[in-house]
Amino acid sequence: MAYENIIAEKKGGVGLITLNRPQALNALCAALIDELAHALDDFEADDDIGAIVVTGSEKAFAAGADIKEMKDRTYMDVYGQDFITKGWGRLATTRKPTIAAVSGFALGGGCELAMMCDMIIASESAKFGQPEITIGTIPGSGGTQRLTRFVGKSLSMYMNLTGEFIDADTALRSGLVAKVLPNAEMLDEALRIGAKIAGMSRPITMMCKEAVNRAYETSLAEGVLFERRVFHSTFSTEDQKEGMNAFAEKRKPSWKHR
Repeated sequence: MAYENIIAEKKGGVGLITLNRPQALNALCAALIDELAHALDDFEADDDIGAIVVTGSEKAFAAGADIKEMKDRTYMDVYGQDFITKGWGRLATTRKPTIAAVSGFALGGGCELAMMCDMIIASESAKFGQPEITIGTIPGSGGTQRLTRFVGKSLSMYMNLTGEFIDADTALRSGLVAKVLPNAEMLDEALRIGAKIAGMSRPITMMCKEAVNRAYETSLAEGVLFERRVFHSTFSTEDQKEGMNAFAEKRKPSWKHR
């Protein structure tokens, strides 16, 4: 499929999706979201892809949702169409591990999109924010929910109620991002991490991702029980046998991805 608002390409075992609306600082219009969901579907179905990196430009990961597209909508319009549901949440439901590689602005829907990924790798120029309050609305795709889980109530309240941005170092200290690197090194590091994940057993990485995500959806006791049951289930895979035998024999495992 030929895309107009994104670039989708393979980097070995990593699928790379680049948001590509430079004239609008990668504002998330409906067409971009549709293309993003389509590219994610393609990479999910591709057995050669073991991880997915989503990035933008050096100036902006995504500066937010496209306000010009939504400013004249009515309540019944957005409620009836369940606006910011179809396509918007596709990244959060991706089974393969995902990495947001963020430079520049990740604001509003852009920050929410980054948080849908399994981890965020940021450049030193990254700025994160939920400025919806400044235009008379609130976040609609996880900005009050995921952000609070990641950084805690106080910082989330500060960002959501003032609309002010935080820099990459603050995002790192608060747990929003996993690593901060110089601008020129950030994407290469995200791809390196993606390639390392892609070099693992596919079913085991998906099981591990599912177990970590369960930590945000349930109590500790239920989460540990879920983890243990998934751990038990890995013993039914060929890759568990291969991985442990390779360790015992001091050799590199040869994954079968089953």
